[in-house]
Amino acid sequence: MILPPRTDNQPSGKLPPSRRVVIVGANGAGKTRFAERMAADSDDRPAFRMSALRALYDTRPPAARQSDIDGLYPHTGNSFIETLDTELERLIALLMHDEMVNLFRYKAANSDTQRPATLPATKLDKVMELWKEVFPGNRILVESGKMLFSRENASEYENGYSSVKLSDGERAVIYHITAVLYAPRNARVFIDSPEMFLHPQLMQSLWNRIEQLRPDCTFVYVTHKLEFASSRSDALLLWVRSYDVAAKSWDYVILPPGSQLSDELYLAIIGSRKPVLFIEGDEVHSIDARLYPLVFKDYSVKSLGSCNKVIEATRTFNDLNSFHHLDSRGIVDRDRRDAKEVEYLRGRRIMVPDVAEIENILMLEEVIRAVASYSHKDETKVFMKVKAQVIAMFRHDLRQQALMHTRHRVKRTMEYRVDGRFANIGMLEEHLQALTTEINPRGLYENFCRDFRHYVSTGDYSAILRVYNQKSMLPGSNVAALCGMKNKDEYINTILKILRQDGRGAARIRQAITRCFGLDDPTTEENAASLQAPDKMKKKNVKK
Repeated sequence: MILPPRTDNQPSGKLPPSRRVVIVGANGAGKTRFAERMAADSDDRPAFRMSALRALYDTRPPAARQSDIDGLYPHTGNSFIETLDTELERLIALLMHDEMVNLFRYKAANSDTQRPATLPATKLDKVMELWKEVFPGNRILVESGKMLFSRENASEYENGYSSVKLSDGERAVIYHITAVLYAPRNARVFIDSPEMFLHPQLMQSLWNRIEQLRPDCTFVYVTHKLEFASSRSDALLLWVRSYDVAAKSWDYVILPPGSQLSDELYLAIIGSRKPVLFIEGDEVHSIDARLYPLVFKDYSVKSLGSCNKVIEATRTFNDLNSFHHLDSRGIVDRDRRDAKEVEYLRGRRIMVPDVAEIENILMLEEVIRAVASYSHKDETKVFMKVKAQVIAMFRHDLRQQALMHTRHRVKRTMEYRVDGRFANIGMLEEHLQALTTEINPRGLYENFCRDFRHYVSTGDYSAILRVYNQKSMLPGSNVAALCGMKNKDEYINTILKILRQDGRGAARIRQAITRCFGLDDPTTEENAASLQAPDKMKKKNVKK
């Protein structure tokens, strides 16, 4: 396939051979025009264009239509097919017409033979077979030259209804199956928005089966849906970034093969046209995924699960910066990392908060005060009671917390130091014995205990939040009840509600959280500015 002109005036060339091609891009990037240009330049093989939206809702007169399907039957001006309203109705009528023609031809060809009347499989048979696969318990009936739909448990023709009474998703399935069957031999089939009207769980299996119907064809999909793009696992991916209307050229690239980022993740980033922020947790249940998009609003937030995945994705994506020109950062919990570990991560664009974990962010003083004020409570009284309770909890767990920090420090030190090459097992044993003395676990433990007791005695609430890993802190501190709420979930939802409302309370909470990441520190002022307004930051750097 010949590729369209490029905005950078570089030779466009040809697309490498592939049976599946996915053209992906954000809304308004020009990907549909891109596909139209590719179809127009497809001189060596026929191009066949499909659109479920057009098929279901385009009721323009024949002269105004630009449909490859309307070209499958002759335009006589009086044709019954031509008088039907939508492309889907005309396609079904064509299917039934061809079925009748096949029956007459078969009867005429076998009129003088004694062989059983076994008909060869027709397009209608294939449509009916795949329909039952996609929608188990449903069937297609043929009566008096019409296609009717019914449930399998209904009597033979009871409750049969026409295609106009199907849902949009059901009609889209009928359209896609039938249209692909009518594509010319060896055609390049261009499908605009192949995911439209379809449930995500149905989408992948349906298109896999439709592709099996036409092994001779090449399928070119045009989509902005990440789920669909990632479902075409072995496809060539074309990312259309923008369109120059005056020059009729595009800014596009073929996504590099072998990227360490998954297709789904990579497309999630480039499809949004926004810089990305990788975070821990899952996209549905984690506090991270619910909180951070409301705090860092200028970033496309992507949940990856573990902290290691966040670190690796941030590194990999930034390595590809010359390709996509998008900013990338990550956020991981501090957990029990020491100052050197935190500094190392921050130097690699991984943001680490000054609290142990995500739950502790919700326990920041200014966050508690903002929620209490929103609930018409005395914010000072609420915070002082919460602070006293958290300090009491930490005092009770002090030795256990010190032991956990000691274990982490020993583990990390061992990982860093046991990395040499040893000529024999004896040298390795000597190295490990020396490390035990050098690391001094008991000394580390006593130092942690001493520091933690100091936090308790001085009431250093911020320091406690920095080192205290305790998932039960939210319910144990009684912060929800003190703010007039039933439980911790209501407390969390109230924080999210305040952020969505974007008022004074939201500003207080955002400032507290960004300060927790060190983003209001003068030494990180440029870093903070780039997070909240990446486009402005780039202009500022250019001006400098």
